[in-house]
Amino acid sequence: MTVRAAMVVHPASGLGRAGRVAGTVAERLRTVLTDLVTVEAGTVEESHRLMRAAGDLDLLVVVGGDGSAHQGVQFCADTGTALAVIPAGTGNDLARTLAGQAQDPLVATDALVSAIRDGARTTIDLGRVTDGPWFAGVLCAGFDSAVNERANRMRWPSGPRRYDLAIVAELARLRHGRLTIEDDGTRIEVDATQIAVGNIPYYGGGIPVCPAADPADGLFDVTLLRRATRFDLVRMLPGLRTGNHVHHPLVTTSRTKKIRIGEANGWVAYADGERIGPLPVEVTCVPNALEVVGRPA
Repeated sequence: MTVRAAMVVHPASGLGRAGRVAGTVAERLRTVLTDLVTVEAGTVEESHRLMRAAGDLDLLVVVGGDGSAHQGVQFCADTGTALAVIPAGTGNDLARTLAGQAQDPLVATDALVSAIRDGARTTIDLGRVTDGPWFAGVLCAGFDSAVNERANRMRWPSGPRRYDLAIVAELARLRHGRLTIEDDGTRIEVDATQIAVGNIPYYGGGIPVCPAADPADGLFDVTLLRRATRFDLVRMLPGLRTGNHVHHPLVTTSRTKKIRIGEANGWVAYADGERIGPLPVEVTCVPNALEVVGRPA
């Protein structure tokens, strides 16, 4: 059976890395895909238009980072098309979660070729924002979303250094917020610094903010950081890289299928690194919403 596939490349992803590897990726994919269309997209709007123009697809291969993958998720969840991600961005957290998706794009391509040849497909859960987009990774609000907001306003420097400077600036003006959190029939009010709702463990380029999250269990993992000082945050940073932050006394974890994060407290929600909008926000875990090539790691 012929698999009708499209490969969407975001050339600027990973400081141009996606554009540099795209030709080689396409060449290797054509060893198992006889019907492969390749397109380049410079903007989100162009990406959406090109995906729609590709028509009925069996498989969409996205070459880029988490922002690029986020756009692919919107298309695939709405059309029933299977998704594969070649990591060529800065974070690559969805690719990190999918089995066989090494962080080197060409190694990942070879693994994808094998998976396509073997017919290895499975489904994963997705998050859905009420009246909004799908997300495959982590939705967050609080300190980390404030860092994203600042970094997106900055014109210098480029790459990860921009986020390093944004972290320092937001630490200097650390703000807390009053949250009302409703999940599975329970309601709490809490002064908080950060909340993360994870369908997968990782965000921010491999940080396991929700280390036990499983994208195939039908539930979100929620990591809540209560009111913390700058000193608390600095002390917690090493543990973030290993997932040990969940043992800090200011951190609580839970699991839920649906969660509403209330209060218009000035916080903005981000999901998969993309801006969702100001709180309040309500999200639901939708089981088996996305078919992917391979299996979740």
